[in-house]
Amino acid sequence: MNKINKLIILVALAGVTSLVQAQVAYPTRTVRLIVPSSPGGGTDISARILAPQLTQFLGQQVIVENRPGAGTMIGGEAVARAAADGYTLLMGISTLAINPAMYKKVPYDALKDLAPISQAVALSNVLVIHPSLPPRNLREFIAFVKARPGQLNFASAGKGTSPHLSMELFLVLAKLNMLHVPYKGSGPGVTDLIAGHVPVMMPNMLSAQPHIKSGRLRALGVTGTKRAPGAENIPTIAEAGVPGYEAVQWYGVLAPAGTPRDIIAKLHAGVVRALQNSDVRKRLMNDGAEPVGSSPEQFATYIRAETEKWAKVIKAAGIVPN
Repeated sequence: MNKINKLIILVALAGVTSLVQAQVAYPTRTVRLIVPSSPGGGTDISARILAPQLTQFLGQQVIVENRPGAGTMIGGEAVARAAADGYTLLMGISTLAINPAMYKKVPYDALKDLAPISQAVALSNVLVIHPSLPPRNLREFIAFVKARPGQLNFASAGKGTSPHLSMELFLVLAKLNMLHVPYKGSGPGVTDLIAGHVPVMMPNMLSAQPHIKSGRLRALGVTGTKRAPGAENIPTIAEAGVPGYEAVQWYGVLAPAGTPRDIIAKLHAGVVRALQNSDVRKRLMNDGAEPVGSSPEQFATYIRAETEKWAKVIKAAGIVPN
């Protein structure tokens, strides 16, 4: 074998060795998990429950970084434009499927610019009111609002978020008129609701359940088709007085499109393992959330279906895109 052939073989072997080492080594530094909303909301809570488990699995620190604003698009764009190397991840939220119909211009395409890793959590939102309001159940609340058309405000995590659209769907089906007050995340909205600055909200169960249990908020109905785990005493909105009503919130982990498949596979294994942890499952379910752990392919299919669904809801509610 001549020297040139030997050199070619050595270079090829060096390339293969480097590739294998790169695959085995990931991660070699801190991983950022971007939350596209304010601290204290369900997305943030879910991320902070998962992060320590992922840190243990990956052997490198996974830090949660809040990047709220623009209907969660600031955080989403930060990840969509990041290097596809597995070091910048997104704790995705239902707005990934909602924003294309809510805004004329979204700075990224969730179906093309992000790589699904796993849906982590599914949970209901819950219609809650400040306990100073007189209604004790959903039917009383509907009658209360009907007697005061346009006089009551409701808070949300921001325009186009799941708490906003879940409430809009409720108002359409119940034939009610209320004024929308958007916040930059569920956390600030729930804080103002507890303080009595706004009387009504439909946050996710993770944000609301501790305050429902403490009596600081009164729950009237959950948005899913079945009662939430850990909150079986709260009826669904459909069974409590608005037949056919259903809206579900979800969170999941995504990476920039083009992230190598072996890194996606490793991250997926880490998320699934975290969701199988008994302490994690207990904490999520005690607060009304259901651990999922779907495959990347299943999560991608789910996001497409949700995108089609919410486009129809937004059109039916007469909401004009910004």
